[in-house]
Amino acid sequence: MSSPISPAPRVPARFLVVLDADSTLIENEVIELLADEAGTLDVVARVTERAMRGELDFAESLRGRVATLAGLPDAVFATVSSRIRPTRGVHELIAGVHAAGGIVGVVSGGFHELLDPLAATLRLNVWRANRLEVQDGRLTGRVDGPIVDAEAKASALLEWAADAGVPVSRTVAIGDGANDLRMMAEAGLSVAFNAKPAVRVGADVVVENIDLADVLPLLGLRG
Repeated sequence: MSSPISPAPRVPARFLVVLDADSTLIENEVIELLADEAGTLDVVARVTERAMRGELDFAESLRGRVATLAGLPDAVFATVSSRIRPTRGVHELIAGVHAAGGIVGVVSGGFHELLDPLAATLRLNVWRANRLEVQDGRLTGRVDGPIVDAEAKASALLEWAADAGVPVSRTVAIGDGANDLRMMAEAGLSVAFNAKPAVRVGADVVVENIDLADVLPLLGLRG
């Protein structure tokens, strides 16, 4: 009888890049796409803007916005998925990071129901988001489980770095809103992308062009 094959030792990744999802990985704000289907877009868009500027508590504002979605059929996920547009340059960024031995994560204040299929398409390594409660095929207007807020985003970056054997000094956080500032503070390099004023001030680097491929030179991978 042959001996069992020992598992190959884990090779640590060279670096970790973590992005926000809405208005960073993708052009859209998913909560607004859902609200459009519920007929509550105007009020939700106003609250989203204030939350991203840091004027409102994120968790409280998310619960309020999700409450406006109560009654939507769960078929809305497929409808909204078809309207999501990845940000220009995202494929180039992910391919460049992977080719250089890095890993890509996304941590989102949005929702797994929309992020999961996108993550598979984009070949993300790790991702985390909120979940929407569904009963009898309809959204209840509640979040299912703990909310992914600023602290949860920072924790995800540190957790993924530890799991991949990446020193925190070799982590990169890319975000646009106030909810991203905590993870950006933990990262070795923080990048403001399509960002609100407070994030532009707090970041190490500001990317002016709305093209994620422009992050590659910051990583020494192009240009």
